[in-house]
Amino acid sequence: MDPFDNFFKGKKILVTGDTGFKGSWLCIWLAELGAEVSGYALPPKTQQDNFVKSNLGNIVQHHDGDIRDLEHLKKVVSQVKPDIALHLAAQALVLPSYSDPVETFQTNVLGTVNFFEAVRQSKSLRAAINVTSDKCYQNNEWVWGYRETDPMGGNDPYSASKGCSELVTSSYLKSFFGSGDCVVASARAGNVIGGGDWAAHRIIPDVFRAYFSHQDLILRNPHATRPWQFVLEPIFGYLRLAQMLYENGRSFSGGWNFGPYPSKDHSVSNVIENIRRTIPDLRYKADDILQNPHEAVLLRLDISKSLTHLNWKPLLEFEETIEYTVEGYLSETDSKDVYKSRASQIKNYISKY
Repeated sequence: MDPFDNFFKGKKILVTGDTGFKGSWLCIWLAELGAEVSGYALPPKTQQDNFVKSNLGNIVQHHDGDIRDLEHLKKVVSQVKPDIALHLAAQALVLPSYSDPVETFQTNVLGTVNFFEAVRQSKSLRAAINVTSDKCYQNNEWVWGYRETDPMGGNDPYSASKGCSELVTSSYLKSFFGSGDCVVASARAGNVIGGGDWAAHRIIPDVFRAYFSHQDLILRNPHATRPWQFVLEPIFGYLRLAQMLYENGRSFSGGWNFGPYPSKDHSVSNVIENIRRTIPDLRYKADDILQNPHEAVLLRLDISKSLTHLNWKPLLEFEETIEYTVEGYLSETDSKDVYKSRASQIKNYISKY
């Protein structure tokens, strides 16, 4: 089942950050849709990364490159001649942004500038999307969701860098993409989980590192509440947005939120208890003494705009989100063909549409 009616078949798509968690999943779905997929990113960090496990190096036309290297990026865009570009290359974690704020701002802000510089000099591109984060908003920890028109902000370096990335997007949209063939938008999502994510300082990778090594999981913020979503939920939104930009033009420019329905938030401890329904021998404990830099307790997105205008909606309940996630991690040890397992999850997911 193809919810995009063969739109992506044969189209040339460039994904920056294709070696990352979401980027690799996006490339798998695009490949399954019949797109000609190229990627631009730093090499995978470990042999455990989803890009490696899924054998994407033999499926995607990957180009090693740093998003901070403008000339190399422009060269790759000129070579690929993409119809659509999606920018996911980023420093994607809050805690490392405290230890190296310079790299975070260089990657997430200058990297966005470089992406749009390459986009605006391309003669082939018809649509370009900057994928940022829910943390781009100035977070007052309200109980209601943030709308696309709310102010950008961020107290920690990571969140501030994503707010800046959005301001760069808005500036380029108004300064350079008010006319011409290419249409620009940004996509905001957060707390994305699923098999293949092995980044440090994330609760779900920490769960499975502890489980596979037969160690106790240490919970950093057990009472923190998040709007958890399976990785295919926002990717479905990115793909739908790309299609609408390409087919309908500037009426779909600007920012778009992708998240679960309102009142679908769950605490970290609730996530763990749901995971233990499938792997009951997971052991864990909360460390109340552990000191960490501040992370927001609550941040919700208002997804009304995407629900109304994109023919997109979240397809999974919370329990299904956890089931898909656990299945994805276990498949990395049970399956000889991780790509096939990921493609099967995509097929199962979209059957709910």
